[in-house]
Amino acid sequence: MTLRGPIALLLALSIPLAAHGQSTPAPVDGIVDRLKPGEYLWAPQVAPVGPIVVIVSLTTQRAYAYRNSILIGASTVSSGKPGHSTPTGIFTILQKDIDHKSNRYSNAPMPFMLRLTWRGIAMHAGNLPGYPASHGCVRFPLEFARLLYGVTRLGMTVVITAASTVPVVLTTPPILSEAPEDRAIGYEWHPERSPTGPVSIVISGSDRQLIVLRNGVKIASSGIALEAPVMRTVAFSLVGTGGAGQHWLRLPLPGQEKPSDVELTPDQQSKGRLPPEFKMRLATLLVPGTTLLVTRDTLKAARTGQSLTVIASEGP
Repeated sequence: MTLRGPIALLLALSIPLAAHGQSTPAPVDGIVDRLKPGEYLWAPQVAPVGPIVVIVSLTTQRAYAYRNSILIGASTVSSGKPGHSTPTGIFTILQKDIDHKSNRYSNAPMPFMLRLTWRGIAMHAGNLPGYPASHGCVRFPLEFARLLYGVTRLGMTVVITAASTVPVVLTTPPILSEAPEDRAIGYEWHPERSPTGPVSIVISGSDRQLIVLRNGVKIASSGIALEAPVMRTVAFSLVGTGGAGQHWLRLPLPGQEKPSDVELTPDQQSKGRLPPEFKMRLATLLVPGTTLLVTRDTLKAARTGQSLTVIASEGP
């Protein structure tokens, strides 16, 4: 079953349950929770243009597509089975192929493939038995894979996490808000490595390091002095800027309870100190669609399920 037309009411974060024999609106997350293996929701018309972010929840076996920070689609998935677990972290789409064949597993078909790593992890159409069953890839229903393939581009951000919650909007995350600057911290700035494309900012509390990816390529990095330790992962997507300042959508990420308001936990309210020149330069990159991921995990290693995986400019 595929639910389509009524989902236009996603703008109000509710949709009619006519397909389930009910006529009253219900929260979208409730509908998504009740999707059966192979089912999906798709309503790109609620946000026709803008950058897309895909969030995959390994715990709920669901994927969520946001465009301009508005939910435009959700789907059931099948991720990696025991012994072949799907890595968690923030990725970018490195390659697209409508009719890809696996280089590792007997030339197995991987329709509408969106590559996340050069070591065999991708999103693609495949069998969805209702539980993790792949060799590490994220499988989608065939039609959802086709639709998502059609609206994605190289460099698009994909976040693979352990849980999923309802996003909320707030002003500038404290870690990027006004705080005393630190001129003693070193930084690197190389925007010429990737002049255009989607921007992602990743802050590691463990490393006390901030990196900037554009179109999947690392273009900048800086140390960051934090007022308090980062205790959990939190992610944001920039909705827009204006007279009232920045507006960020808080995205669902690992192990978080569903937020009822915009309140952050004490560790998420910690401010970060950056070199003043770097902070000014970073501000020029903040456009709608920019994503920010703050994690306690290290960026120095990519141990599946243990530390954050960040794909930058590595080649095939």
